[in-house]
Amino acid sequence: MSAELHVLFGAGQVGHALAGLLLHAGKRVRIAKRSTAGAPQGAEVIQGDATDPVFCAQAAQGAATVYHCMNPPYNARLWAELVPHWLDNLIAAAGLAGARIVVLDSVYMLGRPGGRPLDDDTPLNPCSRKGEIRARATERLFEAHRRGDVLATAGRASDYYGPGGTVTHMGDQFWPRALAAKRAWVLVNPDAVHTYHYIPDVAAGLMTLGCVDSDVYGRPWMLPCVRPGAMRELVVRFSRKLGREIRLSSVPRWMVHASGIFIPLLREVDEMMYQWDEPFVINDRRFRERFQQEPTDVDEAAAATVAWAQQHYTGSKQLGRRDV
Repeated sequence: MSAELHVLFGAGQVGHALAGLLLHAGKRVRIAKRSTAGAPQGAEVIQGDATDPVFCAQAAQGAATVYHCMNPPYNARLWAELVPHWLDNLIAAAGLAGARIVVLDSVYMLGRPGGRPLDDDTPLNPCSRKGEIRARATERLFEAHRRGDVLATAGRASDYYGPGGTVTHMGDQFWPRALAAKRAWVLVNPDAVHTYHYIPDVAAGLMTLGCVDSDVYGRPWMLPCVRPGAMRELVVRFSRKLGREIRLSSVPRWMVHASGIFIPLLREVDEMMYQWDEPFVINDRRFRERFQQEPTDVDEAAAATVAWAQQHYTGSKQLGRRDV
C-alpha cells in the first residue's frame, strides 16, 4: 500500500518546514508552486499557478490532505484579489479530490485584543484592511465546511521567528546586521509583550491538524506557542547563543507612519502596528489539551535560530561562540 499523499500549496517559510516533517513521518508529499526550486529532497513538485482552478485540481488529485500555505506579497490590494481567489480554488480542488483542507492563517481577522488573550473562540473583529480580507476568507472557509463542500480547518499563528524565517521582523532586515556586530533595527516596539510563534512549531501544528480525525475540523485552532514575552528578551537569548551582545533598536513609530507615505511596504506595516500597542497574547490551551503537543523550549529554539542564521546569511558557523 502506498503512503498517504499530502499536497502543499506554497513552500515558503512554513510550507518548506511542513514538507520536511511530513516526509520524515513517511508521507508522500507533493508541492504545488510556481517554481521547482526550494523543495526538500523527496518531495514531488508540480509547477503552476494557484489562480488557475484546473492546475489546483490536478495538483490535489489523490490527496488525503491539502495544505494552504501561500501568502501574497504584503499589499492589501493584492490580498483583496488573491486571498479569496486562491482559497476558492483550493476549497474546490480539495472537495473534488475528497481531501481535507488545512489553512495556515494569521490572527489579523481578530483585531485588537482589548486586554484579553486571543484564543480559538475570539470573534472576528478586524481593525485593518488586511484583517478584513482575512475575516472574509475565514467566513468563506468555514461556510464551505458547513455546506459539506469540504472538511476544513485553519491553524492560526502570530508573528514568526526561527529557521527559514527570512520575511519576519527577525529575518532579512535583522540578522545580517546582527551577525556583522552592527546595531539591528526592528520596526516594532521590542519591549511590548507579544506572542512570537516558532516556525517549526507552526509547521508541526499544521501537520497534526492534517493527520488527525475529522472531528477537529470545522473550527480554527491556535497553534502551539510559548508564553508571550518581549522581543528584546528573545534577542538576549539569541545573544547568548551567538556568544556576544546583539544591540537592538527600534524605528520610531512616527517615522514608520511618515515613511509609509512614500514607501508602500511601510504603509502596510503601519496599519498592523496596533499589535504592539498593548499585550498581544495568544492562548493555545485548546490545542495543547486536545493533541498533547507542546511548543519547543525557547532556549532550544533560540539556538536553532542562531545556527540557521549563521549558515543562511554568512555560510559560516564560526562568527560567534554558540553557547548551548
